This record gives sequence, structure tokens and C-alpha cells, in this order.
Amino acid sequence: MTAYATTREHDTFPKLARANAQRLPDGVAIREKDYGIWQSTTWADYLTQARAIALGLASLGLSRGDKVAIVGDNRPQLYWAVLATQALGGVPVPLYQDSIEKEMEYIVDHAEARFAIVEDQEQVDKLLALRPRCPRLETIVYDDPRGLRAYSETCLMSLAELQEAGRKFDIGHPTYFDDELARGRGEDVAIICYTSGTTGTPKGAMLSHRNLIVTARNAAEAEGLQPDEEILSYLPMAWVGDHVFSYAQAILVAFAINCPESAATVLSDLREIGPTYFFAPPRIWESLLTNVMVRIEDCAWLKRRLVRFFLDVAQDLERARLSGRRGAAWRRLLYPLGRLLVYGPLRDNLGMRRVRRAYTAGEAIGPEIFVFFRGLGINVKQLYGMTEASVFVTIQRDGDVRLDSVGTPIKDVELKISPEGEVLYRSPGIFQGYYKNEAATRQVMLEGGWMRSGDAGFLDAAGQLKIIDRAQDLSRLSDGTIFAPKYIENKLKFSPYVKEAVCIGQDRPYVAALVNIDLTAVGNWAERRSIAYTSYTDLSQKPEVYEVIEQEVERVNRSLLEDEVLKGAQIRKFLILHKELDPDDEEITRTRKVRRGYIGQKYAALIDALYGPHDRAQVEAKVTYEDGRVGMVRADVRICEVGAARTTR
Repeated sequence: MTAYATTREHDTFPKLARANAQRLPDGVAIREKDYGIWQSTTWADYLTQARAIALGLASLGLSRGDKVAIVGDNRPQLYWAVLATQALGGVPVPLYQDSIEKEMEYIVDHAEARFAIVEDQEQVDKLLALRPRCPRLETIVYDDPRGLRAYSETCLMSLAELQEAGRKFDIGHPTYFDDELARGRGEDVAIICYTSGTTGTPKGAMLSHRNLIVTARNAAEAEGLQPDEEILSYLPMAWVGDHVFSYAQAILVAFAINCPESAATVLSDLREIGPTYFFAPPRIWESLLTNVMVRIEDCAWLKRRLVRFFLDVAQDLERARLSGRRGAAWRRLLYPLGRLLVYGPLRDNLGMRRVRRAYTAGEAIGPEIFVFFRGLGINVKQLYGMTEASVFVTIQRDGDVRLDSVGTPIKDVELKISPEGEVLYRSPGIFQGYYKNEAATRQVMLEGGWMRSGDAGFLDAAGQLKIIDRAQDLSRLSDGTIFAPKYIENKLKFSPYVKEAVCIGQDRPYVAALVNIDLTAVGNWAERRSIAYTSYTDLSQKPEVYEVIEQEVERVNRSLLEDEVLKGAQIRKFLILHKELDPDDEEITRTRKVRRGYIGQKYAALIDALYGPHDRAQVEAKVTYEDGRVGMVRADVRICEVGAARTTR
């Protein structure tokens, strides 16, 4: 590792990046696929580019503490902009690139951003539209000039122009960059990451250099990260996970990150890079699984049977390993053949042949999904963390991965469970508070340096942390049965046909579910059976589709029978929503977390119908299109009742 970051010399990311540029000037720091070719940036280039951006911002008057909004896909230029901002004592504020104007306006205004550095015309248009309502926003800098030639706004300038201004500024101020970099302190705010707003308005979590450096270093040392790691940087830069993996740990360990050409090429770019270190939230693993299952369904009958047989062998063995048991001897003997015929080719096709360690976090992953990928021989592990903790709280250790836990605390992290069952933690990664929101900060920060996680869980005899559900979501049915909605939803989403699910049941007589079908998987299934459809709404209400989803619900109910605590929480009724849950409609967050309160209000009529006597319900819902237009979708939604699963004797 480049530096331990406990000394004054290496207590900020710009100082660490400068150390990398001095020690490894020709080492690859970033690759980007552009026009089909991977272009490399060395550590020396990284620092040089960031220096020019920093001096350009200095020429515009950026002062210590000023906020710089960063918006766009993962691009080297935007990572340079983060480093440049920090070098001058500014604070980068990354925003989700797919945010609609209203969402972007709130953060730009709340953060009091003076400058914005963005990727392209799409982001420029949104910022220009909101600028009259965000008077502190002075300058918008764009990287990609396509489509912007005719724009005449004086607040606009290209990144190339900004860097040129920086080089001119450097002539008259040759020591300015180094002087400002030296003024930085570990306790300075390094970044403000806005939460996804699952339960309300997004909050700006302030993380210091020390928070991020110490926590990222402890995790890197525990996991044995090396400078030869390769990582694909494809997750939103506004998400704290990308900032830690693609920025903090990359600079600390001096490994290379790889920026895909576009969101549409991520899977092919993943195969080309073959990362050794990979992170994906559950929704990505779900998407990968769906793609695999769709391809399997397209195979010839004999090949499909062969693949399914060996996948069952692998998953049975993995379940046994995760439970501390030895699998059946015949399965152990067949596994090498499965590796040759199925598991190895599948790993290659997914781009995960070289993966040494892969993580999932952000929310609970369905156990079936977890077992599927581990059964292929991919070292997927769960970690537990949050923005306010600089990500890392616990990690599953190699050789001690369990299905029902999220691992043990990393170095310097302490855990305890409150009398109410909430997980509390204490860590050097605990944030500096929510920006301009002391009330919210006081709600989560307790005496003695302890933090509330908001999750219900417990520690087992081995010190493994087990998360049950969000503390606010864990509830009971009207008969007292424990109801853990996320746990049941994850079981539903193991199906390639289910993209999203929302389970209802608190203080009600039984569990009901709102289901989103996966248009790709179900559309492929329908085409193979010559079932014609015109739209998502049309396909979702086909009787044949309801039969498929009913089978998946029955599968989930059978699996719940194996859980003594939750076997009474089987799904009694479900409906397939007439539209996909969408961040633009405020139904889910940009990180695809369900906003239960909002859905409960918006779909109150449908939820009431699930607990009524009728088998159909009329619904009308507002939808927001990509260009900002608002429309209405009307549908006649069917309600399906499912018989309770019974133990067979």
C-alpha cells in the first residue's frame, strides 16, 4: 500500500495521489474505453490533469469549503475533478447522472454549489434550466462538447478551456497548487454524499479524508488488496460505494480502475477487463442472474437440462458448505465435470474468471442469488455498511462465509445491539454529520460515539452480525406473526421473471405483494410461446404471465415453510403492477430502493383491493417521461389469490 495515511504527509487523497505519481509515475491509474479502444492514464497523468483543473478552478475564484457539483457517467475527467476540488480544499458533491431536474435542483441548491463539472449536453441542459433557482451556481464546466457549439450562455465553459486557464494561472502562481495541497488536513470534509432519500428528502453526509482513508485502508488490508487489482468503475459516482472502491481504495492501494464506454456496454466491457475485484449491489447480481436464465431458456432442450442439472449440483454443494456441512459424495465427484462444462464457461461469459473477491451490499441479497454465484466458484461475499460509516462496518472473511450473516466487524469497528434490537456501531469512519441538518444528525449520533444503523439485527455466538430487516420495516401481521418484507421480496426477486416486488402486511391479516415483471425475461418467455403483446402494461396482465408469477409466489411460500419464525408470513394474494416502478416517479430511489411510504400512498387503492373480496381493480397512475412530460396510465389489474403452502408428509 502506498502510505498508511496516519502521518501529516499522507492525510488527504491529493497528497496520496501525489505520492503515487512520484513513486509509480508510469503505473496505470485509470482506463477508459472510448470509440472501442481502451485508453490509459498513468498516475503521473492523473495528477497533472487534476492539477490543471484545480488551477483552472482557482482562476475562477474557488475558495476552501466551496462546493463543486460533479455529474455524469464514470469518466476519468470527473475523477480528476474530484481530486482537483479536494486539492484546493473544496468539497465535491457528486449527483446521480439520471436525476431529473427537480432532484438535481434540490441538491445543487442545498449544497450551495458554486461550480459544476459535468459530462455532456444532457447534464448542461438540466443545470441551465435550474440555474435561475440556484443563484449560487456560477459556472458550469462540461467535458463532452457535442451538441453545445451553439450555446452562448456566459456561465458555460469546456473542461479544455478550464485546464488552459489553469495552465495560464500556473505561470503567475507556480507554487499555488502545492501550497494549497499542503494546507489540507485529514479532518477536512473530503466529499458530501447525498443519501438516496428512501424515507424522505436526501441528506448530505459529510465524510472527512480521515474517515475515508482509515476505513478504506483497514478494509483493504483485511482483504489483502494488491496494486495489481483491476476494478470496473460502472456504479454511479454519487453513490458512496463507487467513491470508496474506485477513488479512495484505488488511490490508497494504487490499483487501476476501468471506466466502461457507456451504460449499455457494461457487460461486454466487464468481459474484456476481467476484473479481479468486483462490487455490485443486489440489483446488479439479480440482473446478471436474469441474463443467465434467459440464455439458458434459449438453449436446446438437452443443453438446457444439462446446465440446470449441474447448476443444481453446484448450489446444493454450496448450501452445504455455507451451513458447515460436507455435500453428498456424488455431488463432490461431479463438481469438477460441472466446472469444465458449465461453471467455467459461465464465469468467462460473465467476465468473472479472474475475480479474487466480489462483494454485495447496499441492501440484503436474496439467499438463492448468493448461492447461485458462489456455486459457480465466484468468491462473492456480503459486506455491511452505509454512507454514514464510510461504507465498511462488517465483511465476510474468506473461509468464513455464511448464508445468514454479513460477517464480522473490520478493524477498529465496534458493534452492539440496542435494547430495541437495532444495530449500533462505533467506527473511525463515522461521518461528520449531515450538511445543514443538525436535527437529523442528532437522531443518528448517540453518546459515546455510537451510531444508529436503522437496521434490526443481532450478533450470534461467533460474533457474526445478522441483519433481519430495516428496523422501521420489521413489523407483525395482525395475528402477531413477524413480517420481514425485504426478506420475502428478495426471495421473489430470485426469479428471472420478477424485477421488483413490494410486500404489504403490517397490522393486516396476511401478506400481499405488488410485483413488477422483468420485461426482458418475460418478453423473451412470451415470444417463445407466440404470446403477442403491445406494451409492458399489456404483457403484465396476460393470464399466462399471471400463471408464471403464481408459480414463483408458490415457490417462495414453500421456502418460507422452512423458517419457523416466518412460515406464517406466506403471500396470500398478489397483483402485477401495470407499470414499472421508476425513480422518476419517486417510487424507488436512484439506487433502486423501494420508497414504501410513497408507494403505500400512491397505490393505496390497489393495496386495499388486495385485502378486499374482488379479483380485479381499476387503477390510474401518473408517469414521468425522460423528457419531463407527465402522462397517465390506466389499467384493469387482476388480483390473484394463492393457496397457502403446506408441509408434505
